[in-house]
Amino acid sequence: MGVKYKRVLLKISGEALAGGKGTGLCEETIGKITDVIKDCVDEGVEIAIVVGGGNFWRGRTGQNMDRTRADHMGMLATVINALALCDALEQRNVPTRVQTAIEMRAIAEPYIRGKAERHLDKGRVVIFGCGTGNPYFSTDTTAALRAAEIGADIILLAKKVDAVYDSDPNINKDAVKFDKLTYIDVLNRGLGVMDSTATSLCMDNHIPIRVFGLDDPVNIRRAIHGEEIGTIVK
Repeated sequence: MGVKYKRVLLKISGEALAGGKGTGLCEETIGKITDVIKDCVDEGVEIAIVVGGGNFWRGRTGQNMDRTRADHMGMLATVINALALCDALEQRNVPTRVQTAIEMRAIAEPYIRGKAERHLDKGRVVIFGCGTGNPYFSTDTTAALRAAEIGADIILLAKKVDAVYDSDPNINKDAVKFDKLTYIDVLNRGLGVMDSTATSLCMDNHIPIRVFGLDDPVNIRRAIHGEEIGTIVK
């Protein structure tokens, strides 16, 4: 089966980069993920990545902290992950650029849509850090926004769970897995695919979302090739 999608937005949670440790970075896990990304780039796929920061900072959970400041700390956490992914990709001779929504020119480019598109056209992986640059917006919303801006064919939502279920499969052994959902299904049922802002943005811009597990990083390539893994939302 050949490549189905030419340009994709890959959303990777921060927790996924921690491997089994839960926090921090797991070099082995990042290596496996970037090996697969390299294979896809070698096949001519244009890949942009939005990465979360939950392996370093989980918002203001348990903290008596101002929401805006807590969100800014989360944005900085995403930059650590973006730089780690960039380094691993460049070690594999994959040309990569990090762009951040908050300017930090000493370590990354500021986010400029036209520049991001030119990087993708030239076969470079682009990693977006700092979310949207605004508090109160999740990195899921960033994925939806950047996917719309760069004209991505699909959002690949790589999670710790292998699909979307009607309840948490780690708690409820009878949880029902969904193969296909509509955006309205996700919103009405309150399913934990993306937050409602991100889901609405995808719905308004007709961007499909493929949700799958990152326990096996090869699932990224399977999704790009159009295999029906996990759950499709469209």
